[in-house]
Order: sequence, then structure tokens, then C-alpha cells
Amino acid sequence: MPASLLDFLAGGLFQAGFVTLLVYLLVATQLTIFSVTLYLHRSQAHRAVDFHPVIAHFFRFWTWLTTSMITREWAAIHRKHHAKCETEEDPHSPQVKGIKTVFWRGVELYREARNDRESIEKYGKGCPDDWIERHLYTPHATLGPTLLLFISFALFGFAGVAVWAIQMLWIPFWAAGVVNGLGHWWGYRNFETTDTATNLTPWGVWIGGEELHNNHHAFPSSAKFALRKFEFDIGWSTIKLLQAVGLAKVLRVAPSLDVRPNIAMPDSETLKALLAIRFQAMTDYYRKVTLPTLREGGSKLPRPLRKGLADGGRWLDDDKRARLQAWLAERPKMATLAEYRQRLQQVLDDRSHDAQTTLARLQAWCAEAEATGIQSLQQFSARLKGYTLVPARA
Repeated sequence: MPASLLDFLAGGLFQAGFVTLLVYLLVATQLTIFSVTLYLHRSQAHRAVDFHPVIAHFFRFWTWLTTSMITREWAAIHRKHHAKCETEEDPHSPQVKGIKTVFWRGVELYREARNDRESIEKYGKGCPDDWIERHLYTPHATLGPTLLLFISFALFGFAGVAVWAIQMLWIPFWAAGVVNGLGHWWGYRNFETTDTATNLTPWGVWIGGEELHNNHHAFPSSAKFALRKFEFDIGWSTIKLLQAVGLAKVLRVAPSLDVRPNIAMPDSETLKALLAIRFQAMTDYYRKVTLPTLREGGSKLPRPLRKGLADGGRWLDDDKRARLQAWLAERPKMATLAEYRQRLQQVLDDRSHDAQTTLARLQAWCAEAEATGIQSLQQFSARLKGYTLVPARA
């Protein structure tokens, strides 16, 4: 215990050394990350996992104490991000607002989104609305960090104030800046989603698994973000641990794909699988059809244009799109593959038809693709016809 007022001001009640302060900071910030990724994101925004009321309320309390974020507002803003991704209505798209704006001013963008009360009402349904939410967490959101400041000072003195300041910057930097910014700007992609989401690293540890952002955008309602053997999601490991002791219940994970042999034509099982994993199907098309043919021809294509072949040129500017079209015009085989990719994408994205009509269009696509005589396209069609879902084990 401190012997004098000066000792108290310098080190608080604990008189902690540097190592103790560092351990406390890492534990506290990791709890904040878990509160965001496990509770706000996977549980509230996407309904992928339910937590025991005690755990759920701890996460809600810790979020209030360390970030001042309101559950309903966070969930609404994130749901809108998925619904309007990479459009003018996306609250934080680097493609629209610029990477510098999202990376450095992510908190301002979050505040702007909070003020859009119509969107909060539309996208924020189903979040906690109990007595403590209505009387404390929502109307007095800033009270939490203020209380934490006094607690930090009491425990650690002026050093605690410095620790508190780092805590206040943790989520704005890592979540609003890194994940929302770099997570749509730089990294690798497992799935050709209709947005620009990327995986920043295959080891989702530092930001609770949120580093696996492309995986999440491919399967938003999955409680598990790691989808390849070399990937690791610390958030999922925590969920599994809580589930093992009865404190969590996994509701949904991404389905896995199987391929049935010798299927003559796409059937209802094929269609069900394709609609569930359409991003994986388009990724398969690029890796098994487009890329081998590109390498076979020995053509060198600048990386942005090569990415345009993978996503249909969705994110190319007018100049690059014109260059890609000119390149394709000189290579009829590649042009045919690009055309069939676009047609398959339209079949999978079009929701204006009933299942039978969509299935008939898919069957027609397979028949015509095989009639082209292009071996890689024929092989892909034969594989696609056998697609089926294998429910992933939680």
C-alpha cells in the first residue's frame, strides 16, 4: 500500500511495476476485443452464437465500461455495412470513402453512422432492451469510460491514466481503423466475394479473429472465421471453450463442400449448395478455369487486371476496364471464359426467379459450357454438377 499521497499519485493503491501494468493492459484490451468480436459481432449482429446470460451481460458491461459503444447501435451499423457493402450507403467503405479516411477517421465515421437514427431503427432490431440498457448503458454510455478512468487512477496512479488512454484508443485503432480499413484494402482472399474484404493474416489472434475478414464476408452468419487448415481464429477457440463448460451455444457455422461423382445434370442438391457457397463456386471458377488457362497461354497480365478476371472487373476504373476488354478481345478463349464466368455469376445472384427456373438456367449453363470444347470449363462444369453441402461440425 502507498505510504504517502505522493506515492499514491505516482502508483495508486497497487504501486504496480511496468510488467504488472503491461500484463493488466494486455488482459484488459483482450477482454475488450473479445467483447466486441464475440458478443457485439458474432452474437448480436449475426446471431451466430448465444452466450449464457452471465457471460453475455459481462461482455455488455465490459463494452460499456471500456468503449461507451451501445450494443444496438454497433449491431445496426455493422448489419448495414454488410447490406450496403462498398456502396455510398456503406458506413465505412475504403472503396467509397478512401483508405486514409477509414483508417485514420474510423471513429468519426462510426459517430456519423450513429446519428443516422433511421438506419439504427431499421438494422438494430433484436438487441437487448431491458431495464439496465434503457436506464444506464444507452442514456449514460460515456459514463463507463469515465468510471474506468477513476478506477485506473485509483489502482495505478498517473500510470493508470496512461493505461486508460491506450485502452480508449484500442478499439478505434484496431477495429475502426485496421479491420474496417485495411480489411477491405490489403491482404489475401479465400473467396471471390462481391466486396473487397480481405484476410489480413491467417492467424486471427491479435484482433480476436477479426483479421480473417474475407472469410467472414463470405459466410457472415458463421461463428467460426477460420475456414482453411492453416488458419487460426482465437475467437472461435474461446467460443469452443465456453461451449465445453455450458456457457455458449453455437447456432451457425459455415457449411463445407463435398462433390458427388458422376452427376449428369445439376439437381436441387447442386442448387442448394451453390446458393449457400456461391462465393466459393466463383473462387473455384477462377482457380480451376481462368488461372490455368491464363498460365497455359503464357500471357503476362498486370495484377489489377488479373484481379479483374477473378471478380469480373467489378472494382476496375474505366481505364483499366477498357484495357482488360481490349486484352480479352485479342484472346477469344479467355474472352469466352470471362463470358461464362459472368453468366454463372448472374445465375447465382439473380433472386427474381423461383428455384425451378434458376435450376433450369444452371442446367443450360452447364450444357453450353461443356459444348464450348474448352477442357478446363468442361471439367469445372462436371465438378459443379456434383456440388453438395456437408453441414460443418460446430
